[in-house]
Amino acid sequence: MNMFQRVLLVDPGTGFYKIKKYSFERYFGPVDLGIHLTEEYRSLNFGVGIFAGSILPGSNRLIVTGFSPCWQGHYISSMGGAGLVFDNLGVNMLSLVGKAPVPSVLCLNRNHGEEIEVEVVPLDVAAVWNSGRSGVYALTDRVYAMFGERYASDPRILVTGPAALETDMGGIMSVPISKGKISPVDTWAGRGGFGSAMLQKHGIVAIIYGGTLVDEDFRDKKVADAWFQNKYNQHLLQKDLEVTGKYRYDEKLKTGGTFGVNYTAVGGKILAFNYRTIFWSEAERLDLHQKLVVDHYLKQFNAETIQAKQQATCGEPCVAVCKKMNGEYKKDFEPYQTLGPLCGIFDQRAAEKLNRRCDAMGFDAVSAGGVLAWLMDLLDVKLLSPEELGVTRLPRWEMAGFDVVKDSLHNAELGCELITAILERRGILDLREGVRKWSRIHSRIKGTALHDRLVYTAFTRRGWMVPNQYWVSGVLSPMAIMGKYYMIYSYDFIPPRTLGRMCAERMKKELILDNLGTCRFHRGWAEEMLPEIVGELYGCKEQFLRGIAVLASRINSRNSPIFWESERNIDYLQTFLKRKQEVEQESDPRLAEWLVKFDQDKHEAARDFWYQILMGIDESLREFF
Repeated sequence: MNMFQRVLLVDPGTGFYKIKKYSFERYFGPVDLGIHLTEEYRSLNFGVGIFAGSILPGSNRLIVTGFSPCWQGHYISSMGGAGLVFDNLGVNMLSLVGKAPVPSVLCLNRNHGEEIEVEVVPLDVAAVWNSGRSGVYALTDRVYAMFGERYASDPRILVTGPAALETDMGGIMSVPISKGKISPVDTWAGRGGFGSAMLQKHGIVAIIYGGTLVDEDFRDKKVADAWFQNKYNQHLLQKDLEVTGKYRYDEKLKTGGTFGVNYTAVGGKILAFNYRTIFWSEAERLDLHQKLVVDHYLKQFNAETIQAKQQATCGEPCVAVCKKMNGEYKKDFEPYQTLGPLCGIFDQRAAEKLNRRCDAMGFDAVSAGGVLAWLMDLLDVKLLSPEELGVTRLPRWEMAGFDVVKDSLHNAELGCELITAILERRGILDLREGVRKWSRIHSRIKGTALHDRLVYTAFTRRGWMVPNQYWVSGVLSPMAIMGKYYMIYSYDFIPPRTLGRMCAERMKKELILDNLGTCRFHRGWAEEMLPEIVGELYGCKEQFLRGIAVLASRINSRNSPIFWESERNIDYLQTFLKRKQEVEQESDPRLAEWLVKFDQDKHEAARDFWYQILMGIDESLREFF
């Protein structure tokens, strides 16, 4: 196996390209090499790990790195399965280093070991987005129709939508193609707005790639089984089945996937109506969870998806079959949470309508859901009017007499109107430079801080990120990269400085996975075993782990967090702490001390809590020589 990585650098403005080699002495994967290329070329990078195409489960993620227009800093996003076809190009990474003069499709092909074919083809993308299945789905169809016949085996297509042109939160979508048939199982590199970067900074609306090159991938099942037998007294497949049980089917809960497991277990920690439930009593939250989620939203999912066994993979062979489907609709927890209960939607038909519209337009669903819930909140309290936001209705958010079907549909239709208003810049909406800047401008006009009702982490002057959908303190941590799982999202009370240290350690673990292009759903063995396998195959385990520590330190050296600007962020933390004491009877005296501080001055207490998390992070991610 070669001890270097091959990078294809393409200038979409000229069509010129070249291949550069980078040694393992400094770079081991798509994250550390991608960050280097971003700093050198201001590029957008798509790469796979050294185990892509191998026998190791989950090793075929496509890792995207670059400067995030949304976060306004280095960011890492990933997409399931898309690395399997990319591996057939015979390179480890594609790096876009220029900009096409008009929206274009980038075509990459490599047949039978010949030189890679690179072509940049202009496309009237606005017309395509408005045709056929619309948005990203129409663009996928058009690109495949235009170029599919060039490929000797099924290619993969990465596409953007209108959100990439009009906002900073456009994602990148892709679907597997099998035997010429386009799958309904969409996969996303959503977080960070890399679709916006791909189109706005590089002029590329879609990338189609494929090839027939067969390289030296690790495929020895007997050797792999011997490693796992020594470590776990189980074969590789047995261990992988064990650690991916949640994503496939949980026998105890009688459900599966992130949607089924999380909604079954969330109980009184439910987040709904733009986080207003954090102010409710536990009894009120439990009542909502039982009546609207368990007895309807979750019940529909279990009947239609779990019992019907509608499940699939992201495009690579995998026992997790984590893609829980209902026809063309994929049911993941976080999109169906932000574009579900967070927006006042508790019915699958309504949630499917809004999720499909959001996906078709190419938004990162978690970011878009947080923004839509916030705008609905502003409408509901009359801080903004329907005319100002270019919509025709107000949300129905009253729990008294809430009709789970009709009112959910009403709120979903309002969400669809808001998506159109954002894309067409109706009323006062213009989110091209992000919601923080937009809110800052209009808060001055209104004389009230509109963003006080938006839950988000802030970075530098303009960066923002809707957090992961768990009512825990860790999702608001001042880490250098947020919105991913580079932090602790435990429901336990963790003192802030300890929380910072734990987030730093979690980041290192996640970087092991991302820098080797491996899905975190396999983390139950992958975090532990992959460095061992690097050592077995390449003889550089310690060098690899040292590289991860340096990488984490390097990312943290550019950390520019901003203390929570939103009042609701502070309330989010304070109510989490209160619930730990009052509902879960947490007796840790340090929790009681923090609650006294919050009662005396919640803003000062929040600032102290935030800084202590940051101290724990910084002292853990310093680079020692």
